[in-house]
Order: sequence, then structure tokens, then C-alpha cells
Amino acid sequence: MNIELTEIEKAAARLKPILHHTELDLSSTFSNMAGCEVYLKCENRQKTGSFKIRGASNKIAKMIEANDKSPVVASSAGNHAQGVAYAATKYGIKSTIVMPEAAPIAKIQATENYGAKVVLAGSCYDDAYAKACEICETEGAKFLHPYDDPDVIAGQGTLGLEIMHDIPTADIVIVPAGGGGLLSGVACAIKQINPRVKVIGVQAEGADAIAQSFKAKKRICTETASTIADGIAVKAPGELTVDLINKYVDDVVTVSDTQVADAILLLMERCKMIVEPAGATPVAAILNNKIDCKGKRVVCVLSGGNIDVSLVNSVIERGLVVRHRRIRLAVKLLDKPGSLAKLLSILAATGANILLIEHDKLKSGLNPNETMVHIACEVKGEDHAKEIIKLIQNDGCEVTTEE
Repeated sequence: MNIELTEIEKAAARLKPILHHTELDLSSTFSNMAGCEVYLKCENRQKTGSFKIRGASNKIAKMIEANDKSPVVASSAGNHAQGVAYAATKYGIKSTIVMPEAAPIAKIQATENYGAKVVLAGSCYDDAYAKACEICETEGAKFLHPYDDPDVIAGQGTLGLEIMHDIPTADIVIVPAGGGGLLSGVACAIKQINPRVKVIGVQAEGADAIAQSFKAKKRICTETASTIADGIAVKAPGELTVDLINKYVDDVVTVSDTQVADAILLLMERCKMIVEPAGATPVAAILNNKIDCKGKRVVCVLSGGNIDVSLVNSVIERGLVVRHRRIRLAVKLLDKPGSLAKLLSILAATGANILLIEHDKLKSGLNPNETMVHIACEVKGEDHAKEIIKLIQNDGCEVTTEE
């Protein structure tokens, strides 16, 4: 099966009154780091915070055109839930979103605020999906698949039309891939407009079903999908999407969770943008030389910005440690008055800012007259950290760094 360019163009016409035409920003920072012109397609600033509203809105708009106002049901704990809820409310039809019982309250509330009824069922996506199918049967509702649907794929493909309109001289477009709806739709649009432009998918190493499917030239499902990039943590990609990806996409690469976390932090620091892990994968790919893009004009699709606040905090904390702006030390001291005060005076003299101190007298291997002190400090860089460690060692204390 193919998704003709005319279908994607019709989808764009339907969606024009609904969507933001998101920015395509040239990033001088990433251009210098990657040795190419890097443009960021800021779909993290789209309505509902991700590209998912495109496919959901096109599907529901086509239903309305056919005078079909059936209620719709989706199973999702993420961006698809909010996209369906928004689109259904926009077109005046009832929507029910089934989420796992452990879904974050913020996502539940956001989906309800867009006008959907939220039903909590089971402990995982499969349980939610089963409940969604049950609701479809009992209520005569239609299930809206998040990616393996031609109308959804055409809706996602409108993003490719925007890219080619805004930068027709692009050489490479890099797209996150989970179930494959966005990658297949964008590739369909771009390759039918200009086959010269390379379209490359990117996945997390721990959820690489599409990468495996692309390499094998057939649909492959994985037993697990473990990654911080929850938006693309898919074990079973679509049958339609895999066929289209194998037809139109030039390559599919993978990145590690560590590389994704680094990209999220760089996007926050340098571009002042909040991007969810899935959306940061294209930036991770170019910064880690997963794609040969030297001297090219490259578009990175930032597919969404709906990141959990607790994950943002974790990414920042880890990034500060990796960049030697925070250190965690374990220092073995004699358990007697004055030992801790002396250690703190050393730290104060270096200008380190102490964030946390913990005593651990129960650590194995300690003598009865010893204690282990764990200290977290803000420092000015790697040289500053090394200076602190050397001064503590010179004072006769045993010190190790902790992750």
C-alpha cells in the first residue's frame, strides 16, 4: 500500500485551521557541533505538545466528512491520548481514552482537560488496549490506532510537507521512530516531492523494532522496549508503516539513553527548549556521528515536548555530574570530634558549594572508629574537582568519587 502525495495534501488542507505551522529554526550551536547546517523542526511547540494531533485530527476530520460522528476510543498514556482528545472535542464527538492505572496524574488531567473521558484499566498498555477494544464493542465506538492507519499516516505526513515548503533545499531529514507513523508519513511526503532528500529514522537502542525491521526488510517485533524515550518505546511497529519505511526511508539508526539525555540537556541549555526524550533522538544522532551529515543541510524533527518533570530533574542532575559541575564524594574520616569540621573547612577554602552531607557508620569495611561521609558539591569544572580531591587526600583522608 502507498500513501499518495495528494492524500497528504488533502490532510494538510483539513488541518490548516487546527494546527500551528511550527517553526524551523537554524541552530548555530548544533551546526557548529555537528559540522553542518542544523535546523530544528519545533513540533514540541505544536498544540497538545506533539505531532500526534496531526494524525488524530485528520482521521476524525475524514470521519466527519463521511457524516460519521461515532464516538472514538484510544488506548494511550501519552501524546496520542491528548491528540485524540483535542481533535475529537474540536469536531464535536465523544472520546474515551483508556490509560494504565499507573498513568501519571498530570497526563490524566491534561487528557481530561482536552475533553475526553479517561478510563484507567490494568497495569500496562496491553491491558489498556484490551479495555479499549471492549468499550468499542459495547458502545459502538471506533478505535483510533496511534500509527498503523492510512489516515493517521497521511496526517503525520503533513509535517513533511511543511519542511519541504520551508526549506526545499534540505539534504537530510531525521525523524524519531516508534510505531512508525511519523517516519513513514514524513518519508512518503518528502520522497514524492523530492527523492534527492534523504529521510533517516532514529530509535532508542532499547526499543529498536523498526531498525531491525529496516535491516531485515520485513516487520520484526521485539520482546521488550526499554528506554527513557517512552514516546517511541514500541515493541510491535505497524504493518503499514514498516512497508512504507522500507520503501521510502534511506536508513534507520539507534542512539543510547545516555546520548538522548545529553541531547535533552543541550536543547534546554543552548536552545531554551523543553523536548521529550523521543523528540531529542535526532539531535542525539547527529551529535554522536550516527549519520554522515558533514557539510549538509539537516532538519531534526523535535517530535514532542511532553516530558515528565521528574525526568527533567534527573537529566539535569546527571548532566551536571557528567560536565563536572557537581561532584559526589565518599570520604572516610575518623569518627571523632573535629574531623568533619576540618573536612568542611577544606571545601570552604576551595569555594565549593556543599549541597548534601550524609553520614554512614554502617558501611561494610569500616573500623569501629571510622565513618563514611557522602558529600555532594557544586564545583567550577573538572580542574576544580580534581583540586578538591587532592587537598582532601593531602590531609590524609581516603576519598572516592560517586556517580
